[in-house]
Amino acid sequence: MLKVPQNQVAGHQAGGGNLGPLVDDSGHFYKPLQGDERGSKEVAFYTSFSLNTKVPDEIRKFFPIFYGTQLVEASDGSGLKSHLVLEDLTLGHVNPSIMDIKIGSRTWSPQASEDYIAKCLKKDRESSSLLLGFRLSGLQFYTNKEAVFRKPTKKSVQSLSAEEIKLVLKNFVSSNTSTELESKPDCAFASVVFGGPNGILSQLFELKSWFEDQTLYHFYSVSVHMMYEKQLASEGRNPRAEIKLIDFAHVDEGRGVIDHNFLGGICSLVKFISEILRATDDCPIKACSKDAQKKHYITDNGIN
Repeated sequence: MLKVPQNQVAGHQAGGGNLGPLVDDSGHFYKPLQGDERGSKEVAFYTSFSLNTKVPDEIRKFFPIFYGTQLVEASDGSGLKSHLVLEDLTLGHVNPSIMDIKIGSRTWSPQASEDYIAKCLKKDRESSSLLLGFRLSGLQFYTNKEAVFRKPTKKSVQSLSAEEIKLVLKNFVSSNTSTELESKPDCAFASVVFGGPNGILSQLFELKSWFEDQTLYHFYSVSVHMMYEKQLASEGRNPRAEIKLIDFAHVDEGRGVIDHNFLGGICSLVKFISEILRATDDCPIKACSKDAQKKHYITDNGIN
């Protein structure tokens, strides 16, 4: 049985007669193909990527598994429509905190129409994309204390300044999570979510290393999907921190040229997260003592 995803934070969302993605109980995510060339381009990318032997195996883990396309009943009641069938990234997660970060100072492909480029340029200029090389597209925080999700509107997070984005990143790994920009996040889980050999920063470095050399593709308007389980982190267990790249309707061939637009955005995100970790190391954390951090440090073999 197909149903509306409960943990989607960005993009077109199903429900209320709108066309959007669906999921099933077997771990599949059904994304309706967009009617213009974007749908066919995304199918072409997944097909090319899945068959490309030049993509290292260790890099494939950062991309959703592709199961082809399938005709399914659309969420807006318009009948059978072709959908991409992908891995449901949130399968098995109970209460994930999620952040969708669109990478690149330029989110439009040079091959796009003039109207579409103008539309993207407007968004890039009104957000942090041009300044930072990335912008927030959506997020949800899970709060252990209240046992609820806080999900700011997409419009509110897309117009944040550099300092506000840093505050959101701190809140993402804090025990006293708040959507209020005046809050003082404690960054209690920064060391086990952002840091460590299995943490998000380490994963970003691995992805960055590939982009420093890869010339196969140029990724425009692609997002980093960042996720972890705050409840597990608070219990001193593996928080299952991970990143994936999503949304490939604007990917072009690399033609032997490094994708500096995407690489620059990843470098900028790495810088922001590194600064948060350094600040955490320099200051005592109220909600998680240094002894507790050492006890719960994640290694390649699990938690020591």
